Amino acid sequence: MGINAIVGQSGGPTCVINSSLAGVFSACRKHGVQHVYGMRHGVQGLLKDDVVNLTDMLSAPGQLTLLRHTPASYLGSCRYKLPESDQMEAVYQEIFDVLRRYLEYRGYKVTFVQNFTDVDDKIIKRANEEGITVKELGDRFIKEYYTDADALGIERATVNPRATEHIADIIALIEKLIDKGLAYACDNGDVYYNTQAFPGYGKLCGQNLEDLESGARIDVDPNKRHPMDFAVWKAQKPGEPAWESPWGMGRPGWHIECSAMSMKYLGETLDIHCGGKDLVFPHHENEIAQSEGATGKPFVHYWMHNGFINVDNQKMSKSLGNFFTVRDIAKEFDLEAVRMFMLGAQYRSPINFSREMIEQAKASLDRLYTARDHYLFLLQNAKDGELGEKELALMEKVKAAREGFDEAMDDDLNTADAMGKMFELVRDANVALDENSPKQAIAAVLDALGEMAGVFGILTRKADDGDEKVKALIEARAKARAEKNWAESDRLRDEITALGYVLKDTKQGQQVTKAI
Repeated sequence: MGINAIVGQSGGPTCVINSSLAGVFSACRKHGVQHVYGMRHGVQGLLKDDVVNLTDMLSAPGQLTLLRHTPASYLGSCRYKLPESDQMEAVYQEIFDVLRRYLEYRGYKVTFVQNFTDVDDKIIKRANEEGITVKELGDRFIKEYYTDADALGIERATVNPRATEHIADIIALIEKLIDKGLAYACDNGDVYYNTQAFPGYGKLCGQNLEDLESGARIDVDPNKRHPMDFAVWKAQKPGEPAWESPWGMGRPGWHIECSAMSMKYLGETLDIHCGGKDLVFPHHENEIAQSEGATGKPFVHYWMHNGFINVDNQKMSKSLGNFFTVRDIAKEFDLEAVRMFMLGAQYRSPINFSREMIEQAKASLDRLYTARDHYLFLLQNAKDGELGEKELALMEKVKAAREGFDEAMDDDLNTADAMGKMFELVRDANVALDENSPKQAIAAVLDALGEMAGVFGILTRKADDGDEKVKALIEARAKARAEKNWAESDRLRDEITALGYVLKDTKQGQQVTKAI
């Protein structure tokens, strides 16, 4: 299979926008790209599947030259900005919660550090606007995050450090950088990282220092030695909290906080570092520079960056009126269904949030619950016995499902394909299992399904076969059926149904489950 490429353009059309597109197309073809596709109207075309095959359109003689010299924009452009991950922090954390669960499922001991940046420019500004302290605002946001995360079934981190509780660690790291010539203090009390002194700056995003400088919108700061230098310590300004330091009263920069806290709890080299795509530059790039500059060791073995959530193919924003929180979602949707929806796409890809998609996810989740509760009912009444040809074949399918699940998850956390293995298992089990199935076969299916669901954090509700009132009705109906009082039996069935339960008559007796 050949290599393909896709290109889109953003910003306002310029006199050279078509020429730049022609340059991209020519370079792709020169390097052996088989098909070059174009997004119509930038990233919006990608999100809406509005894509054209440029190879077919530009390969004819003279077409590329014509494109170079044609004014306006051939593909169209856009000023579309993807939403930042902090808009739905708890929802994004679902992905990395699954990663943590999967590593534990594979037998790893996981130390999960999730830090809270409880002092930065945005927090200070918000606290001043509300007339409260930075600590009060930070406490409130952290409490709200825990409320949302708990509702979504996200397991608590091993440790949740707060920046304001690690000022001494941050200062010690800055001093180390200064000693190595990687940071410098200014007369006004600010301290900047010296990006020119770190040869690897830009390696995460794949650009060098000069490219980053030319593509950035940078505020002029006479204290900086280089425009891309960034603050690791900021001198106190009126209305800001501050701590004592060798450079005077001040507070840490955002990037240095994360380096100091992560290395304190995970060591100088982290196995896995997660975050949103919007954090690749400058935040994670700066973390690398600070941490590797201080230790001389690789900072992270594996980076994982999640895609963003869009709403009905539009960015999430307050101006568009489509911004919502987890608590807003919970008023309308089952949060377990939201979790199911999130796992239906590969974590690096953008996810399009819509009511239709959530309803589809809920329907899929209901299928799993129905299957699980049915297997539990079969197990209650099953007996040990020899595995026949049908059961032996099912056991092989259980094994294949487990192996396929692991293979998909090992493939860059491909949750969508792994979820498919769960449904394949359910399909096979529904065909093979019945009232006469031996206990071993039923238990094998339940064990496999339970372990896969545990990785995803779903199927957490216990089977509900009714309270004392429902059970009394079930018993009364069994008596009515034994007496062949069919009218009374039907009346009791209707009463059970009205209470929100589904009743099914089987060879093993009455199976009652909570209506989903």
